[in-house]
Amino acid sequence: MAKKEMDVMKGVDLKRYMGRWYEIASFPSRFQPKNGANTRATYTLRDERTVNVLNETWVDGKRGFIEGTAVKDNPDSDEAKLKVKFYVPPFLPIIPVVGDYWVLYLDHDYHHALIGQPSRNYLWILCRQNHLDEEIYNQLVEKAKEQGYDVSKLRRTTHTDPPPEGDEGPKDTKGVWWIKSIFGK
Repeated sequence: MAKKEMDVMKGVDLKRYMGRWYEIASFPSRFQPKNGANTRATYTLRDERTVNVLNETWVDGKRGFIEGTAVKDNPDSDEAKLKVKFYVPPFLPIIPVVGDYWVLYLDHDYHHALIGQPSRNYLWILCRQNHLDEEIYNQLVEKAKEQGYDVSKLRRTTHTDPPPEGDEGPKDTKGVWWIKSIFGK
């Protein structure tokens, strides 16, 4: 049976969406380390059409990060469908990796969001804080299930209290986390 077409938010104000978002839960992926903690994304508007993306995670006390960009998939559409592009490996950016970033749900206060993409292989629950009320979390999981996601794959992200600020901690300048993720570690 074919999966129904996904519902995507319309009318998202990109300026309001900018700032820091903490990963509350996600599907494991080879692009993220399995033992990453304090995972977050920071979005800044470069111009009317382009968003700078900074994804960070801490592995064994070291800050790993990758920077990229996002642009609206169809500038004439009101749907919150973005294309993100990163260059890998992060320590020697030569290969472009492009993916979909669809805002499937965003509350009216721009506090928490559900992000996915059409293959349903990737899913993120994001929040402006590094924790989310359990009732809201469960509502977002239910919304993902309604969109055709296998929510049994969701894994909660570990966060410290307080979360690291700025770019605290020694950096993973060699991209070790990225190399390990290729081999499923």
